[in-house]
Amino acid sequence: MRWWSVANLVSNIGTWMQLTVQNLLVLQITGSAAATGLSMSVQAGPALFMSLLGGAAVDRWSRKVTAVVSQTLLGAVAFATAVLVALDRLDMTSLLVLAAVTGTIATVDGPACALLGNDLVPPEDVPSAIGVGALVHSAGRLVGTALAGVTVGFLGTAAAYAANGLSFLFVAAVVPFLRPAPGAGAVVVPGRTTARTGTDTSETRTGAGAGAGADTTVRGGLRFFARRPRLVALAGITGISSVFGRNYGLTLAVLVTGPLAGGAGAFGTVSAVLAVGGILGAFLGARLRRPSVRLVGALAAAGALLQLAAGLSPSLVVLLVLVLPMAVLESVSDTAQTAVLQTDPPPHLRGRVLGTWSSIGTVWSLGGPPALGLLMELAGARGALVTGGLLIAGTIGAGFVVRARRTPGPVALPTKPGGEVAGREALSTAA
Repeated sequence: MRWWSVANLVSNIGTWMQLTVQNLLVLQITGSAAATGLSMSVQAGPALFMSLLGGAAVDRWSRKVTAVVSQTLLGAVAFATAVLVALDRLDMTSLLVLAAVTGTIATVDGPACALLGNDLVPPEDVPSAIGVGALVHSAGRLVGTALAGVTVGFLGTAAAYAANGLSFLFVAAVVPFLRPAPGAGAVVVPGRTTARTGTDTSETRTGAGAGAGADTTVRGGLRFFARRPRLVALAGITGISSVFGRNYGLTLAVLVTGPLAGGAGAFGTVSAVLAVGGILGAFLGARLRRPSVRLVGALAAAGALLQLAAGLSPSLVVLLVLVLPMAVLESVSDTAQTAVLQTDPPPHLRGRVLGTWSSIGTVWSLGGPPALGLLMELAGARGALVTGGLLIAGTIGAGFVVRARRTPGPVALPTKPGGEVAGREALSTAA
């Protein structure tokens, strides 16, 4: 797990270097901010249509082999881009094609690497492993974004793409030496752990550990997701939070530079506090032992109330005080959500569940910012934060109330005159 975390850190640094440089490169080629957004959408777009197939592939193939192949292919795309940049032959069309290829490969690479990392620890430690992964992601983002400017300044744009290619090859080189933990791939249920059928290493070898006759179709994954109320509820909680909250790079930027009369430096301070809160939340999330949908909902509702308060902030200082716990709650909630998502389904369905989730998440990421932007046009930055907070907290609260009413309470058994429960002898005999 330590080797895997180091490899992920290197890969995340390279990925964020490339993402940062890619945006600058598009601006350099076209001079258009809209073109920059288009390149990001093209790279994210394949997840909307291909994630289900990618998840099915992860359930059928060996996770280690899948991760090695996908990481190698991603490295090859990064090197190809570096060569085109170095030869000054990269135009907007070829960049968009390479971005689409990267996004397509990622639909397989994402669930393969996520589930492979979980196989390296015992089932009860999976939430902690996911928390470590969140911490690695946050650290990689900070370091990679900072290194992007340094690398371009001293070595050029092509060097940043080449560095990302090397980071993918490093991960591919580490994967063959990883060993699954005993019991890896078990189904984790709050309060108990049920080991899957087969040997401890069968899931990593086969990619799923599914028994004979198991449904390995894309439709089977969709059917499981749709019939699993807790996963549907999780999708609802995350969806409304993604659309009306979380897009702090948009809402807080307008709030700071508008009503609070701050500048770019002030928003930079807010962004730094958000990053620190994300790292603190990752540490706390790594300590989760029994994450649940209820916990995810409670954290999201609490974050929404803080968002509401942030929208009413009279000054930048008050906003900074609120932003830190907002980021912490968001990070812990994300860790709990990921842990539920990766441990709730049986092992042979986890890839397809993650694929379904990726497709749903792409809808939110593509549709959320425009919807939030429209809300800001109508209600302003403060109104969008307050309205969004009320919608999130109100919807989750209503969901809790409905669930509580539908949950049957304990049934009192009839008792004998002496106070003994009637039928105990019969129950003992039946047992």
